[in-house]
Amino acid sequence: GQDGPSPQRARPGGAHTPGQPDWVTAFVHKKEERDMVDRLKEEQIRRKKREDRLEKIRHNVHLKYTAKRKRCEEDEAKRLLQLSKEALSQGAGEGALDQLDHNEEELILAEYESDDEKKVVSGLEEDDDDLEEEHVTKIYYCSRTHSQLSQFVHEVQKSPFGKDTRLVALGSRQNLCVNEEVRRLSALQLINDRCMEMQKNKHEKKSNEENEEKKRRVSRTVCPFYSYEQMQFLRDEVLVEVRDIEQLVSLGRETKACPYYGSRFAIPAAQLVVLPYQMLLHEPTRNAAGIKLKDQVVIIDEAHNLIDTITCIHSAEVSGSQLCCAHSQLSQYMERYRKRLKAKNLMYIKQILYLLEQFVAMLGGNVNQNPACQAVSQTGTVLKSINDFLFQSQTDNINLFKVQRYCEKSLISRKLFGFVERYGGPASAVKTNKENQKLAGLQNFLLTLQQGSDKEGDPPVEAEHDQLRTASPLMQIEGFLSALTNANQDGRVILNRQGTVGQSSLKFLLLNPAVHFAKVVEECRAVIIAGGTMQPVADFREQLLCCAGVDPARIVEFSCGHVIPPENILPIILCSGPSNQQLEFTYQTRDLPQMMDETGRILCNLCNVIPGGVVCFFPSYEYEKQVYGHWENSGLLSRLAAKKKIFQEPKKANQVEQVLVEYAKCIQRCSQTGGQMTGALLLSVVGGKMSEGINFSDDLGRCVIMVGMPYPNIRSPELQEKMTWLDKTMPRAAGQAPSKVLIENLCMKAVNQSIGRAIRHQKDFASVLLLDHRYARPAIFNKLPQWIRERTQVKSAFGSAFAELRKVRTHLSYVL
Repeated sequence: GQDGPSPQRARPGGAHTPGQPDWVTAFVHKKEERDMVDRLKEEQIRRKKREDRLEKIRHNVHLKYTAKRKRCEEDEAKRLLQLSKEALSQGAGEGALDQLDHNEEELILAEYESDDEKKVVSGLEEDDDDLEEEHVTKIYYCSRTHSQLSQFVHEVQKSPFGKDTRLVALGSRQNLCVNEEVRRLSALQLINDRCMEMQKNKHEKKSNEENEEKKRRVSRTVCPFYSYEQMQFLRDEVLVEVRDIEQLVSLGRETKACPYYGSRFAIPAAQLVVLPYQMLLHEPTRNAAGIKLKDQVVIIDEAHNLIDTITCIHSAEVSGSQLCCAHSQLSQYMERYRKRLKAKNLMYIKQILYLLEQFVAMLGGNVNQNPACQAVSQTGTVLKSINDFLFQSQTDNINLFKVQRYCEKSLISRKLFGFVERYGGPASAVKTNKENQKLAGLQNFLLTLQQGSDKEGDPPVEAEHDQLRTASPLMQIEGFLSALTNANQDGRVILNRQGTVGQSSLKFLLLNPAVHFAKVVEECRAVIIAGGTMQPVADFREQLLCCAGVDPARIVEFSCGHVIPPENILPIILCSGPSNQQLEFTYQTRDLPQMMDETGRILCNLCNVIPGGVVCFFPSYEYEKQVYGHWENSGLLSRLAAKKKIFQEPKKANQVEQVLVEYAKCIQRCSQTGGQMTGALLLSVVGGKMSEGINFSDDLGRCVIMVGMPYPNIRSPELQEKMTWLDKTMPRAAGQAPSKVLIENLCMKAVNQSIGRAIRHQKDFASVLLLDHRYARPAIFNKLPQWIRERTQVKSAFGSAFAELRKVRTHLSYVL
């Protein structure tokens, strides 16, 4: 034999070590190859079985009827069993006292055994561990709202791939729950907690049935839709046909299966998963849903505000009223059930109470007094790093990670809410026995909170009381405690002391969204960040991707033109008005009467020649109100109203639909009847209800006017802190400070979103007017979308701009 194999003969990547004979190395390689082939064969067999099963379901209607008949038989059997149980219980004559004791038993925290994190397996997974499916390669498509996701699903249904694509649409319990008892709870957190509690009850019920010799207990409520067999049937139905959220809910009601969990079971086999932002961007939610990003493709649509979305998801705010209210509720809860609670539960409750006490002290108050009556001596806003806040509040000795885990596992906020639901109501609802008299403090505290807020001109007592009952304040506080576990350099705590302790608040501000986006880009095969108006894109590249550790070579930018022909849009930067007044809407000049008059004259001229709807965007609600009042006094408003009916954007979201309907009706009526009135003028606000997600297509938006440049409020403490953080952590770009680039980008993103409202389809046409000479500056001009920038004309005088508008109007009227 040879002394050893030569280096040339050794294969790279094998299990070869110096001194091994060739036949050993060859055997190891062959074994590795055989194992890989076996794995591929197994995967192929699994895939074939899955495809065959889905094909069988798709074409065999008999199976569906069999499953439906089986469900009906099971329902009938359950009903008969329930009737027999009720007959037995009536004969036994059980006392009402046991029932009351049991109901109260639900409010008591279960024993908390360990601080260590354990893999919590639900009853379903425990029973069917071997049925866990391997995830196939898939695309995760996420967008901002459920309506946008439904639009996307409908496009997939219409496409040539609709019949063969395995698509599953995910959503929150609020959107997918079909249990009416749970749906009635308005707050999302309450719906989540009630659902989890019902699952827990089902799991406990199994173990209780095995030990019937123990003390008899009345059965707790379990969800009738949480059936493994029915959810497996729902999973298969979801995979054989593309359905949106509404269709999924209807299917869940029909099959008596939970769409929330049934859709989750479909994730491994799905090729396309459609889900909202929060489910993908929030890691705990992602893990809970069973979403695995390793080597998958992620598409984030409508991503123009992705940075803000991540920041909002991971930020949290609590008021002084919530802190004091939670402290009072938790104290009363602990006093009532002290003898029933285990030592570890008491220890954690005391830690939470101490945290609440110290947080209120940081706001300059005392938890034992009514927050609405405690005046704050030093008002103002103070920013602190996480560590400084914890040191100064003397809470740095408490392990917030353990407290956070305790809150999650014990469901303490749910128990506390049940306790307040039972005993925190009106005086008439509370019985006057010795035990309930102890709760007078809680009830009186809630009443003083209502009375205190009522004096300050807030909603009436009944409305405030409903708001208090909607969600436990401890739920909000849990989010704040979770935010405090971020790294010290990635966030700030804002102490906002205003008037009274109740009005003051603590807010956690996330400065570095990249830390929460890093895992997504690390695990995925590809991430596509897409949107209709993404410019400027520099902040995505620098703040989100480079900060997350993405190699710059991996980042590819792509921008395409619009589907409309070039002559269908006329963007104009207008530098001066009809009386040659230079247009510069800075904070110092925009309030001048001559600037407001010049704006009014421009609108009067435009309304004379532009048919249909004109949408005018102002930088803020306050400025829009100020200009409107000035026009009213000067008579300009009546001149405008002669040509266009004037509508104003409402501040309340529930009034937006009504205003839009009236606006559309007015334009339609004017186009049909003719006459002096040619349409409508809508006065809107940048960043308001009309600047995103609303389509002013066709006659609804023949002209979009942007008054000034909507720079954000630079005096905002949050923005100032973000600017300081950027200047410290980011490199200077083209000689500009990162903070200045941020301000310009925020402004231009808002502008681009607003002016993009008018062009909504291939045959649409509109003009865009930017009223401020600063738009012509190269740094600003280059941040307009490419398809608008290429066609933009800079007009120093109003006359030439007006001539262009008349010319294009005549041309388009002739063409159309």
